[in-house]
Amino acid sequence: MQDISGKRVAILATNGFEQSELEVPLSKLRQAGAEVEIVSLESGKIKGWDHKDWGREVPVDKTLDEARADAYDAIVLPGGVINPDLLRVERKALDFISSFWSANKVVGAICHAPWLLVETGIVKARRVTSYKSIKTDVINAGGLWQDSAVVTDQGLVTSRNPGDLDAFCDKLTEEIREGRHDRRAAA
Repeated sequence: MQDISGKRVAILATNGFEQSELEVPLSKLRQAGAEVEIVSLESGKIKGWDHKDWGREVPVDKTLDEARADAYDAIVLPGGVINPDLLRVERKALDFISSFWSANKVVGAICHAPWLLVETGIVKARRVTSYKSIKTDVINAGGLWQDSAVVTDQGLVTSRNPGDLDAFCDKLTEEIREGRHDRRAAA
């Protein structure tokens, strides 16, 4: 794994995040040297969803009211069905995600998290993947959907499911190491 020491990453999540889709990127990005913070709607702890039942809690480092996109180099959006469905109706969450995209920073989304890319408009005309059940949502929003373990489009990194986490984390680390992505040419 590449060294990304000195880089700061926000993981935006709320209750119902897919356990492995938060914990694996959190661990792997930290192992690569990044400072990673969990950002959520409220302070305290958020509870994961582990396959078919509630999972473990994870402490929140900052609330959306406290976090600023300009303090980070990238954002990671874990999936699960519940987590992105709750976040996609929260204007502060959508604005936070959009701030990363507008600043040409890395945006990573896995599983159902591309729903957030649909809501923000980021998915339009971008090569992406997602969990198969939201493929039609992504396509209807203008995304160029592909069935691959990881798809990257100018700093936008997407994957399908927990089985793709190694490829997702490796590509995220690579994109974060490369830094900013000028999206004007492809817009």
